[in-house]
Amino acid sequence: QVQLVESGGGSVQAGGTLNLSCQVSGYTYSTYSFAWFRHAPGKEREGVAALDSERSVSEAASIQGRFTISQDSAKNTLKLEMHSLKPDDTAVYYCAAVPKLLPARRAMNEGEYIYWGQGTQVTVSS
Repeated sequence: QVQLVESGGGSVQAGGTLNLSCQVSGYTYSTYSFAWFRHAPGKEREGVAALDSERSVSEAASIQGRFTISQDSAKNTLKLEMHSLKPDDTAVYYCAAVPKLLPARRAMNEGEYIYWGQGTQVTVSS
């Protein structure tokens, strides 16, 4: 059974840094796409960043230059380093996975992903 568990959320002031982690267990597929999504109050859930087993990376324009997605294969962990945080980054952040490669134009479509974590809250104050 695949399980994704996020951690690392919290409250910071604008300009601060948070590092999110997603511990992946029970995932035995050699081909995969992983992604981070976020859901802010009153808004639709949106893709933040994605990577796949061929090391292709996709990023939302709103976070480019500030967030970095990576994985620690040895620890089965997906990471999201978030710098220069803004109040608009406030949301619940989710990690997601699917055992296939996705083209860049679909890498951050939530409908493509079948495994989801429970989310971790990120709050950025001005």
